[in-house]
Amino acid sequence: MFRRAEPDRKAHQIAITLGTARLAMGLGIFFATRPALRALRFGETDAQGKALAKLGGGRDIAIGAMTLATRNDPKALKTAVILSSACDLADAAALGISARNPETRAAGIGGVISGGAAAVAGLWASRRL
Repeated sequence: MFRRAEPDRKAHQIAITLGTARLAMGLGIFFATRPALRALRFGETDAQGKALAKLGGGRDIAIGAMTLATRNDPKALKTAVILSSACDLADAAALGISARNPETRAAGIGGVISGGAAAVAGLWASRRL
């Protein structure tokens, strides 16, 4: 299979956009947990639910920051985008399971759509980087 001489500019921009969005979402979940969970269509939660959300927010901060930090290294950026896409697929699967519960159905469906779309976009971009 032939490698491109230079990364595709559109794929690079999508990778940076995904990293920025993940970082922003992670910061929102980590520092404004309750409003972020409401925006994501989760209902009220207890201290354990907020702690778990912060854990996910921290993960998103780390992956988003790593993606942005590798923006000038095509090989490292490709690796970061593949890792990010794997997390998006896992999130979509987990939220798909939660969509079966009426209490978390709206958040689950939203997570399947957003996580699935981010995974597809990331995998598309990674093939062109």
